[in-house]
Order: sequence, then C-alpha cells, then structure tokens
Amino acid sequence: MDTEEFRLPRSRTANERLHAMIPGGAHTYAKGDDQYPEDLAPVISHGRGAHVWDIDGNRYIEYGSGLRSVSLGHAHPRVIEAVRRELDRGSNFVRPSIVEVEAAERFLATVPTAEMVKFAKNGSDATTAAVRLARAATGRPRVAICADHPFFSVDDWFIGTTPMSAGVPAATNELTVAFPYGDLAATEELLTRYQDEVACLILEPATHTEPPLGYLAGLRELADRHGCVLIFDEMITGFRWSEAGAQGLYGVVPDLSTFGKALGNGFAVSALAGRRELMERGGLRHSGDRVFLLSTTHGAETHSLAAAMAVLTTYVEEGVTARLHTLGERLAAGVRAAAADMGVGDHIVLRGRASNLVFATLDENRQPSQQYRTLFLRRLLAGGVLAPSFVVSSALVDADIDHTVDVVAQACAVYRKALDAADPTPWLAGRPVKPVFRRLA
Repeated sequence: MDTEEFRLPRSRTANERLHAMIPGGAHTYAKGDDQYPEDLAPVISHGRGAHVWDIDGNRYIEYGSGLRSVSLGHAHPRVIEAVRRELDRGSNFVRPSIVEVEAAERFLATVPTAEMVKFAKNGSDATTAAVRLARAATGRPRVAICADHPFFSVDDWFIGTTPMSAGVPAATNELTVAFPYGDLAATEELLTRYQDEVACLILEPATHTEPPLGYLAGLRELADRHGCVLIFDEMITGFRWSEAGAQGLYGVVPDLSTFGKALGNGFAVSALAGRRELMERGGLRHSGDRVFLLSTTHGAETHSLAAAMAVLTTYVEEGVTARLHTLGERLAAGVRAAAADMGVGDHIVLRGRASNLVFATLDENRQPSQQYRTLFLRRLLAGGVLAPSFVVSSALVDADIDHTVDVVAQACAVYRKALDAADPTPWLAGRPVKPVFRRLA
C-alpha cells in the first residue's frame, strides 16, 4: 500500500472521542496517539495470534503486543480455556479461593529462587510494595534506582525522578537516588555517600545489553555488605529471559523480585516474590511491626490467576522462551540485512536480547531522531506492520517475519532518500512522534 494513500478515518474519529473523555486518549502513555505518526494511530478492534485488526479494517502483524504482555499471542487457546473455566465459577469472593493456592504453587515451582509470592493487578503496585517492604525491613528512607532503566512505577518515589514530576513533593523526590547500570564502583560510592540510608537497590537485571561479567553477583555482594535489599524488576525479563526469569538465567538471587506483563498474557496480574523472611513481614506469622504489603480487592480474582497458571504451564511445557529467542534471531537477521542492503545499517539499529528487540532510528549524524522514527513507523504501518518495537510473540510464524522484513526493506529505501536529502520532513506528513516522558504536552 502506498503510504500516501494510507488513511485511518475511523481510527482518527475514535481517537478524538478517546481524547474527549480520557486524559491522553489512552490508559497507558506508551499507547498514546502521540507515539504514532499524525493521524496514523490505529484503534484496535480485535486480535488473534500475532495479528490485530483496526476499526478501519486493516490487519497488522503486531510486535510488542500489549506492551510486551501478550507473549503467547492474542486469545491463546490454552489461556482462554483456563479463563473460561473459572468465569462460570465466580471471580471474587469474601475469602481466598483455592485458585490462589494453586497459582502460588505454580509460580513458585516455575521461579524456585523465590520462597513466597503475592499477586496484584499491575507492576507499579508490586514494585512499590517491594520498596515499602525494604524500607520497613531496613529502617532506612532512601531508594536507589538504576538511572539507565526507563520505568519502575507510577508512584511518587519513581515518577518524581522523571520529566513528568508535576505533583510530586520535592521532599519525596529527594529520597530517591540513582546509580548507573554496570558500574559497581559508582554504586558502592553511592552507598558509601549515603551510608546506612539506602533501603534498597532496584533495577532490571538486564535490558538492551547483557550484564557485564560478574555485575549482578557484585551487586548482590554490595547489597549484603551495605545491609540493603536487592530488588530485581522482572516485569520484562520475567519469562522472556528464561522460564525462571533473569535470576534463573544468570544465577543471582535477589531478595525481592517483581513480575507482570508476560505473566498473564494480557490478563491483569502481577507478582511480588522473594525471601520468606522479608515477605512474611507483610503477613501474620511474625512478631515485628506489620507491613502493609499488598492488599487489593481484585488482586486475586480467579480468571487472571487461571490465566497466569496456563501461561506458566505453556512456557515450561512448550519451551516458549526458546521459541521467542529463535523468532527474534530470525527477525533481527532479516532486519539488519535489509537495512544494510539499503545503506542504512548504521541508522536503523536493533538492540536487546533476541526475545526483546527494540530499534533506534538515527539521523544523518547518527543521533537518535524522532523525525526518522516517524518516517520509519509510517512506512511500517502502511505495509501492515504495527511495531513500536520488534518484541516478538510466540504466535509469529516464518511468513510473518518474512513479510515484516520485506516491509522494513521498503521503509529503508525511503529512509535512505531522507538521509541523502539530510531532511526527513517531506516524508513525515505531520508532526513527529514524541517521547513518552516529557515536561509539556
């Protein structure tokens, strides 16, 4: 399809309706229409497997499904059947259901480095509970976050560190400090500067690069030596790195870890897991002050826990993590070859583990460019590829990847023209896409 003829009139109207009633026009900033080329933000009708359809009738191969949450593909039969069985049995009761026991047992069998688990509905609740627990256990006020990782929570202790810090008291923000990923010396300097003040180190164990040799083990040693809690945010690495998460792959056990996204294959479920000694502080079988750990009305509604159990079983029995890596490697090889063939291999750059690929769009000076990202996204959309990232789901087949690579090649040809002109503006057809975290709308 010619990108100049590609229009989404129904989606455009629906986006106006969304903005009229919902601040930002979406319930997640990363799903906002400002993240897409002007008037080319499709509003989804439905999805199946690795494909989604918009309300204008267009079908897309979808990457980064549900912000990495739908790793098995949409409406996965095994997950849907597990959910359907529970729907007829009721979803929420005045006392725990037997499903909570079964889901906890299944989770802890899959992630054996954890001793206890508590479920919630979103990642922010889990990470904030981990931080609160660390503060209670250590009696210390400060939180040390990894400065190189983009997101930890919607709560003040993290949002105050971003450009969207309006509404966060300065006193709260001052209690959060930052350390660089991969630099043990800098982290030790931070812990020494704030001696006996840092409650926890919280980070993603890995992102777009592998941890330097010995880094995670070094963090474990630093946390032990300085008496702070080590928290792994495994919202993304959980299950995509291994069925037991990044901690299972790298063999370094945190005190606490948080999971979400892939855990429910689109259903709302997250988890806080960790050492019994710490987790029990939020329970009833200890003699110290009680910690308000997690207490959510819908945290254990049955159909999401049933979905989580089906996901965990599918990952283990079908070797899903290995399949994600195989698919990602095939996609990465094709995209890199297409970019190189069109002379833009230094400008469209893939990063990350094969199961979690993202791309950078660089300008003629090889600097990150929102304008070139806009050009690239326009061409992908017109070719039937919805790809804010190249994060794969296991529902993709070789034909999907082959088509994606063909569309990428066409996009790269236009990218080359824009680079030669040193000006992508003629190919944007509107304002460029915008970063999620920015001070002004």
